[in-house]
This record gives sequence, structure tokens and C-alpha cells, in this order.
Amino acid sequence: MPNVLTVNLAHPRPNPDDERSMTGIDKRPTDTAVGVRAPGPMHGGLGSGLVGDTIGNQQFHGGDDQAVYAYAREDLDAWEAELDREIANGVFGENLTTAGVDVTNARIGERWRIGSDGLELEVSRPRIPCRTFAAWLQINGWIKTFTTTAVPGAYLRLVTPGTVRAGDEIVVTHRPDHDVTVGMVFRALTLESNLLPDILRADALPDVLKELAQRRAPQPG
Repeated sequence: MPNVLTVNLAHPRPNPDDERSMTGIDKRPTDTAVGVRAPGPMHGGLGSGLVGDTIGNQQFHGGDDQAVYAYAREDLDAWEAELDREIANGVFGENLTTAGVDVTNARIGERWRIGSDGLELEVSRPRIPCRTFAAWLQINGWIKTFTTTAVPGAYLRLVTPGTVRAGDEIVVTHRPDHDVTVGMVFRALTLESNLLPDILRADALPDVLKELAQRRAPQPG
């Protein structure tokens, strides 16, 4: 049964890439139910969609289209094998560590009902790795490795507020009829610009990414 293995909240700490600022990338599992609400705009909003979570850099992170970040435990297990190191739930900065969900192949606009409290989320975009992520893991060349592997995890926006806790079932309530997945958008935005025109088929893609795709898409001829 697809479910939430853990709900992970930030333990704020100095940013390992720039200790003059704070980061919320150090996320650890919590045993309590956590409220989820729309955080508002990226700049000046609440940051994370999870009550009690922290977004350190709201210039690039947080906001309605990046309210919740999910990563599959199966993908963390694959990274453990590749990197030969333990990766605990939350270490990638994810709010929800999932089991039984193919997060990379989730479609943009796909909706998940989580638990029994009415919470519903919509897949919005992939995570793009940043310098804080690399500095946090202390892996040389991590941004390149993560990008090449193209298993980015998914950001989700809020459809209906509610609460989430470890063990909650995840039910896909809507799957769009296009084939634009989280992984496809990630590859289009990073190493495969030829895919940029294709991702525009996903109406639920954030406007900022639609504009970026239109601007960067290779021109015919």
C-alpha cells in the first residue's frame, strides 16, 4: 500500500554553504500529526506548507508551488547502495519520505489524497539541486551526480488542507492524460533542453517554469 513512511521537519542550522544564513535542509522524522496549509508566495510567504517546518532561503525555495517535498524511500535505498553510506529519512531535505510511490514518474498535475483528514496535494514540479544540498551531504560533485541520475523527488502544492502523519495511506485521486512526469521536467530543465516544448503539455506546471520553457526551448531551423 503506498504510504508516508515518515513526516520530516527542519532542525534549523547554519547553512553549510554560507554560515551567515540559516537552512532548513536538516529534516528529521516526527511522530506527531503535522498540519499542512498553503504557504503563500515564495517571497514573503510562510515558506513551507508544513506547520513547524522551516525554509531558510525563500529566494528559491518554498511557496505554494513548492509547499511539500516528497522523496521515495526506494530511491534513497538506491542512493545508499551507490554512495555506500546510510541515508536516513529526511536527509535529502524531504518533508515526506514515501513507500510504494514512483515519485519520479508521477505526472505533473497528479493528485494525492493522504490519510483520512482530507489532505490532498498536487504534483507541481521537480526539485533542482542547489549548493546547500551539496554542502549538506559533503559529496564532491554532488550536483552533477544528482542531475545526471535524474531522480529528483517531487514538489507538491496544496489542494485541500489537512494533517499528515507517518503511516498515512497515499491514494492517487487524479492522473492527467498527458505523459509529462516529474523526471521528464527535471531532464528538460537540466540536460535535455530538447524536451522543453514537450513539458508545456502539462497545464499544472508552475507559470515560472512554463515561461522558462518557452524562453529556452530550441527554435526550429
